[in-house]
Amino acid sequence: MKTLERFGIKPLDGAESREGKRWNVMEKLFLGLTLDQYLNQVVRNKFNWILTAIMAVGIPFIIYRFIFGLGSVTHSSYEYPWGLFLGFGLFCMVPLSASGFMLGTTVEIFGRHDFEPIERLALLNGLLGYFFAVVYLLVDLGQPWRLAYPMVYAWGPAAVLFLVGWHVATYLSVQVAEVSVSFFEWIGWPNAKKFIRKGTIGLTVSGIILSTLHQGALGALFTYAPGKVHPLWYSSEFQWIHYFTSSIPGGLCMVIAVSTIVIMTMAWRCDDRFKDNLDDLTIKLAKGASMGLITYLVIKLIAVAHDNEWVYLATGWGVWWMLEILGGVVLPLVLFAYGIRHKMVTMVRIGAFVTIAGILLNRLNTALIAFNWKLYQEIPHIAEIIISITIFAIYIATYRFILNRLPILYQWKAQTQEAEVSVAVTASPEREQEIPARA
Repeated sequence: MKTLERFGIKPLDGAESREGKRWNVMEKLFLGLTLDQYLNQVVRNKFNWILTAIMAVGIPFIIYRFIFGLGSVTHSSYEYPWGLFLGFGLFCMVPLSASGFMLGTTVEIFGRHDFEPIERLALLNGLLGYFFAVVYLLVDLGQPWRLAYPMVYAWGPAAVLFLVGWHVATYLSVQVAEVSVSFFEWIGWPNAKKFIRKGTIGLTVSGIILSTLHQGALGALFTYAPGKVHPLWYSSEFQWIHYFTSSIPGGLCMVIAVSTIVIMTMAWRCDDRFKDNLDDLTIKLAKGASMGLITYLVIKLIAVAHDNEWVYLATGWGVWWMLEILGGVVLPLVLFAYGIRHKMVTMVRIGAFVTIAGILLNRLNTALIAFNWKLYQEIPHIAEIIISITIFAIYIATYRFILNRLPILYQWKAQTQEAEVSVAVTASPEREQEIPARA
C-alpha cells in the first residue's frame, strides 16, 4: 500500500470513496482496491509466504492432535502436567495482553486522553492475546468440547482454576465489547457504537477487576504443587503478586513493541495523529513500565528474603535466576532510565523488547524449566513446538488482518472529504500489473 500511494491509490479510511460512493463490505475487506490489485499485493508480500508455509506444515499437526489425542504430540505426564501449550500460550501470552485494562483505565477512568492514539491498539492487543491463550488452552485440553462443563454444570468455587476460567471468559467478553467500537465504525453501525460507548465506564471497571484477579490467580495455580517449583521461582505468600506485578510492565512494553513493529512495517495504515504522538507516548509508557519493573524487583527480593532462600543463589539454579533478574529486569530498567532521561526513543524500545524477553523467560522458568527441578527438565515434543509456532503464526496473521482494516491505527471518516479521483478507477489491467505493492 505504501508504494500504491505513489500512483494515487490510498488506503481506505472512511465510509465513502473519493467519488462520494459508499464502500460495501467486500470493498472494505479489499481495502478499497480492485480484486487484481489486492491479490497482487498479497502474493508479492514475502511475509505472507512465510506465514502460509508455517500454517501448511502446522495445521495438519493440529488436526493430528485432535484425531489421535494429546499424548500423540506432547510429553505431558503427571510429573509435567503442562508443556508449551500452557507454559507459553497461557502463562506467557496473558501477562503480555494486560495492556487492555491498563490503557483503558488510563484513558477512560483517569482522563488521560493524550493516550487515545494508542488506546485501541492496546485494547486489540489484549483481546487477541487472551483469545489465543484460550486457543492454546483448547489444544491442551484432553476433551476441549467439555470446556464449559466445570464452568456451568459442575462448579468448583474453591478451585483456583475455576476462578481463572471464569475470569478469563468474562474478561474476554468485556474486551470483545471494547474493541467492537472499532468494528461498528468500520461496518457502519453508528447506533451499535453509541450503545457500547454508553457502557464504556462499566466495561473499563469490569476489565480492571477481572484482569487484576486472574493475573494473580495464574500465579496462585502453582500453590497446588508446593515443592515442585524451585524455591527461587516459588513463594506461597508472594506467588500471586509476582504474576500480577510482572503483568504491568509486560502489557505496557507489549504496546511499545507492537507499535514499533507497526510503524516500521505498516506506516501506510497509520494516520498523522498516531505517527506524530507515538514517540512521546512511547516515553510515557516506558515510565509506567519502569515503575512496574521496580515494584516487581523489590517484591522478588522480599520473597527470597522472607523464605530465606539466599543459599540457592550459590548454586547453578541461582546463577540462572540471577541471569533472569539481571537480564530481564535490571537491564531494561537501565535502558529505560537512560532512554527516558535523554529522550532516546530507540533505546526505550530496545528496553521494551528486553522486558518482554525477561517476562517470557520467567514464565517458562516457572512453568517448565524450574518445574520438577529435583527430577529432570522436560524437552518439548517436536510436534508440540510445531503446533505452538503455528498457532502463534495464526495469531500474527489475525493481528495484521484486523490492523489493516479496522480503525485501530487511524481515525475512521464517516464522510470523506473531496479529493482527486483515485488512479485505481482509470488504471488499465496492464498498468495494475506494473504497480508493486505490499500488504
